[in-house]
Amino acid sequence: MILCLDVGNTHIFGGLYVDSKLQFQFRYPSSMPSTSDQLGIFFKSVLRENGIDPLAIKKVALCSVVPSLQYTIRAAFLKYFSLEPFFLQPDSLPELQIAYKNPHEIGMDRLSNALAAVHAFPGKNIIVIDLGTATTFDVISLDKTYLGGVIMPGVQISMKALYENTAKLSAVNIVKPNVIIGQTTIANIQAGLYYSHLGALREIIKRVTMDQFQKSPPTVIGTGGFAYLFEEEKIFTVIIPELVLEGLYLACH
Repeated sequence: MILCLDVGNTHIFGGLYVDSKLQFQFRYPSSMPSTSDQLGIFFKSVLRENGIDPLAIKKVALCSVVPSLQYTIRAAFLKYFSLEPFFLQPDSLPELQIAYKNPHEIGMDRLSNALAAVHAFPGKNIIVIDLGTATTFDVISLDKTYLGGVIMPGVQISMKALYENTAKLSAVNIVKPNVIIGQTTIANIQAGLYYSHLGALREIIKRVTMDQFQKSPPTVIGTGGFAYLFEEEKIFTVIIPELVLEGLYLACH
């Protein structure tokens, strides 16, 4: 059994693999301070609640974009599981050629996504779009070369910027509006958030395709918490919510 964890800015997204199958998933907030004891007890509890003996865990694989949590999580697994966790690094991905000036600048969740993507779609040009705290685009050629990508504010960050920097605008539920022209302030904000993001998604996909993949259009993979918000727009070839966990499993298996 392999426990995989994506340590993001908002949540720790976890999943347990049993015999190469993802058995269950869970989330834990990463935005609040946590001690190694709190994390260790949580990980044991979530396993037990899903009918898994914590002693059955043989490996723990992590990718993290929150450096301040890495020591705490490592300490939690050393103390409560007697396991040294595997932290994903660029040099632990021999299957990917990384055409990036400094590979260690890349968020490891992005490289985990890229690894899972080339396994799921071998011989294909790929764009992975991860709609989380930030919205990231990762571009991989059919010869498994990670070419680079694009980063933009996520939908929720955009909403937060509005209500934190204006006197009269409030936070809203992030949904697809029924009409483009809202007749309430809430509807105005929802339309702006949704359609500005949709427009950016379409434009970036178009420009990446024109720049890199004119002869062989890419497979576009959506992942992350807000991917399903845009499912009806048909901009993704496929949505794979657990893509980052699949990459971690492949990297340490």
